[in-house]
Amino acid sequence: MFVDAGGVNVDYEQAGQTGPPVLLLHGWGCDVSLWRPIIERLSPRCRVTALDLPGHGKSGRPPEPWDARAFARMVADFIRKTDIAGCHIVGHSHGGRVALRLALDQPDLIGKLVLTGAAGLRGKPTFKKSARARLYKILRGSLNGLDRLRILGGLPERARAALRGTFGSPDYKALDDEMRRTFVLLVNTNLEPELPNVHASTLLLWGDKDTETPLWMGQLMAERIPDAGLVVLEGGTHFAYIEQPDRFCRIALQFILN
Repeated sequence: MFVDAGGVNVDYEQAGQTGPPVLLLHGWGCDVSLWRPIIERLSPRCRVTALDLPGHGKSGRPPEPWDARAFARMVADFIRKTDIAGCHIVGHSHGGRVALRLALDQPDLIGKLVLTGAAGLRGKPTFKKSARARLYKILRGSLNGLDRLRILGGLPERARAALRGTFGSPDYKALDDEMRRTFVLLVNTNLEPELPNVHASTLLLWGDKDTETPLWMGQLMAERIPDAGLVVLEGGTHFAYIEQPDRFCRIALQFILN
């Protein structure tokens, strides 16, 4: 099914006839298909909705570069148009970042939050990362300066593309220029100062082997969000909800239904 939300044609699916509404928000580079094991386990007791976030799956692309707040506005519009106000949200990675932004901006639209490997915090800088970032900025600045000479044709732009290929993350390199601008806005999001203003009851389910959003991020969220608890999924990676779907859904349902 499709609905226009936030100016984007958004694909979604629904399952379950009884129980509270639950909205699933996937991570960056994913789509609704990764939620299938979770939908299967939640739908007997909840009315489950899962969507493809803009730029993913079958949904349209953002009309311009979007930050986390723009994604949250789209989800808010989606919730209203599909009549699931008050829904509990299960968010993974980027979907968790959007869920937190929505909880901050429009708390009246949602119920509880279940976050797993949620993004939205800045990674701790290391010497290697800092040095690499400084080198990238120096090289990029030099190439930008060559543009002003207007004697090398398209060489500076080709060199910038090569630079992005060398220094960019796999997620970044997989995108076209338009979606890269959205990606940069998102990875620069830092919700840490606002976490005390998240008033939704929040369950954090985190894999202790997560290298994308390490466990310390879940611990910090549990510490800063007023009504939050953390459950560690031993042996779980960034995709612990797929690796341990039975345990994940058993814990999530107990939290949602009580």
